[in-house]
Amino acid sequence: MPQTAPPADRALAESLLAFWADAGVDSLFLDAPVDRIAAGLAPPPRRAEPPPPTALRAPPAPGARPDVAAAAAEARSLAAAAGDLAALKAAIEAYEGCPIRFEGAARQAVFSRGAPDAPVMIVGEGPGAEEDARGEPFVGRAGQLLDRMLAAAGLTDRVFITNTVFWRPPGNRTPTPAEQAACAPFVERAIELVRPKMLLLLGGASAKAMLRREEGILSMRGRWFEWRSADERLELPAMPTLHPAFLLRQPAAKKKAWSDILSLVQRLDRPERPH
Repeated sequence: MPQTAPPADRALAESLLAFWADAGVDSLFLDAPVDRIAAGLAPPPRRAEPPPPTALRAPPAPGARPDVAAAAAEARSLAAAAGDLAALKAAIEAYEGCPIRFEGAARQAVFSRGAPDAPVMIVGEGPGAEEDARGEPFVGRAGQLLDRMLAAAGLTDRVFITNTVFWRPPGNRTPTPAEQAACAPFVERAIELVRPKMLLLLGGASAKAMLRREEGILSMRGRWFEWRSADERLELPAMPTLHPAFLLRQPAAKKKAWSDILSLVQRLDRPERPH
């Protein structure tokens, strides 16, 4: 004689079935049996490994001495591959060998402004806050003074302006020789691409780095030197002079800087000797 379930168990079963029906279950059995125990013993399928993240160069540790030779070698390779000034600018923006870019003051690389075929290349020290914000060298108060002096000398459209480093040093400090050496191959490549007739070096840090000399700017200014590339394939006359930022602090020195610029213009416009 078949046994009937107690009313309480039947009500519980009906409630459970109603719950599964509300959840969308419309069948309690499969067409073929499934061994759940065996399936549970099988190892789960391996999940696909995500691709490794792109390696980023870590900023140098505080107080660590940079590997100047390695950074300069990397810069030399990047600079040599740049076929024009636009490619050189892109190479500088991608370069991570100059420690300044990791020191927190720089927003962007600041490369150049001016005529790409200028007969005079002006090389300053490094960008300041205004230059960092706008992405061009010598656009702050010192740059405005420089532009006025260039205009008075008839050089407005005859210059290409850059710096020895392309990122703003913290507190607008003077760039170190190591930082300048890390960027030097880019400066040399810019000289190769622009092919100026002469260089105007603004400030002591620029003159010392470009000419590889130790004299102070007051000793070097107003004198002609020969700049040579690292491989000595290029050679150009170079005139050091006072930095416009110094002239803003010492207005009486403007006369000396003006004399230097006039000397440069006189040499620039001197008729070439017949070969």
